[in-house]
Amino acid sequence: MRIEIEDLHKSFGSLRVFDGLNLTVEQGEICVILGRSGQGKSVLLKHLVGLLRPDKGAIRIDGTDIVPLPEKQLYPYRMRFGMIFQNAGLLHSLNVGENVALPLLEVRNRSYKATMRKVAEKLRAVDLEGKENQLVTTLSGGQQKRVAIARALLQDADCLLFDEPTAGLDPLISQTVDEIIVQVNRKTGATCIVVTHDLVSTFATATRIHLLDQGRVAASGTPEEIRNSDNETVRKFLARAMTATRDEG
Repeated sequence: MRIEIEDLHKSFGSLRVFDGLNLTVEQGEICVILGRSGQGKSVLLKHLVGLLRPDKGAIRIDGTDIVPLPEKQLYPYRMRFGMIFQNAGLLHSLNVGENVALPLLEVRNRSYKATMRKVAEKLRAVDLEGKENQLVTTLSGGQQKRVAIARALLQDADCLLFDEPTAGLDPLISQTVDEIIVQVNRKTGATCIVVTHDLVSTFATATRIHLLDQGRVAASGTPEEIRNSDNETVRKFLARAMTATRDEG
């Protein structure tokens, strides 16, 4: 999936979130969106799946602007995205297989056996083969993230959206999550968009980075380009984020 965002504007009352945002995500890349709290990172994800509509601007999915589409025409595009929530968003009353199967069982007319065959396929893709009957409460944090990714893949998503995937995790589990993102991207070819403020995770996963500031993209580039950037906004953000990382440690 290729995504083009052009001249995006969005305000909530007097709060201006986007002020002419321009951003392109290429097919198959791992795009990391950085920014301080309140810069609209999660709001942007909601625009991509049509949960929020911009005041002005275009959001093109493989060339089609989804902004003017009515809800019924938007639905097929929405189904091409898989969302991995910050806390994995699993239901503890269900086992692993039932959690993964939920999207198909709830919204599609599909037999249980056919769905569970597909569940097994997606669990293999995230190295959790044979875990269908295990309770999610017995899984590690990293394994729970894998289950959430398998659930997103069940819909054959072309684009996976990760909202702060390493938030609240210790460094070892965070590293595991980073490895999962890279692994799934390589195995499936799905475009991955990661919203985070975790610099370690950013430089471990990203093929391209966009830094949001004051409602616009302040800088874009490869990890190496961002790391060596002379852009004052980039340098200040990296310095501030590194200081916060040291303080947390």
